[in-house]
Amino acid sequence: MPRIPVHTTGDAPAGSRDNLLRLEKRFGRVLNIHGGMAHSPVVLETYAAMNAAIAERGTFDARTREAIALAVGAVDQCAYCQSAHTMSAKAAGFTEEETVAIRRGDADVESELAALLQVAREIAGEVGEVRDDTWDKALAAGWSDTELTEVFAHVAMNVYTNYFNHLARTDLDVPAAPALDS
Repeated sequence: MPRIPVHTTGDAPAGSRDNLLRLEKRFGRVLNIHGGMAHSPVVLETYAAMNAAIAERGTFDARTREAIALAVGAVDQCAYCQSAHTMSAKAAGFTEEETVAIRRGDADVESELAALLQVAREIAGEVGEVRDDTWDKALAAGWSDTELTEVFAHVAMNVYTNYFNHLARTDLDVPAAPALDS
């Protein structure tokens, strides 16, 4: 059960309405995560600003962004984000089996992406620390130090949403991600 109200565009605080309207247009409806974030305009504005910065300046394609989101959501054990990003990852070209493998940390994706995802997992799971051998393997796989630095922004965005969902206890309003033991 959520701890805070999940707002609609009609009852959201005035400071959240414009962002909530944009999100409703983008997703076709107000998702529970966005409606919950709308309860505090600064929370929704921060989310929107982070998304805008990544959209404007980020260099990763949708497939890579979704893989990062799945990996971080699994590290953070966020059922909501794993579910939402499973849908988005499938839309970006992954099979459902690949989304499960990414969440598990299996090397069932191409080695270049697997190396990047390990950097993301360590950032999320080790409070920003990444082992030198992990960094070096990602460089050897073809990622630049600029791209490996950009991963931090994607991890931060996903940690933000994962932790919000834990804090707010956001109810799932998208299809549940497959269990990792299936």
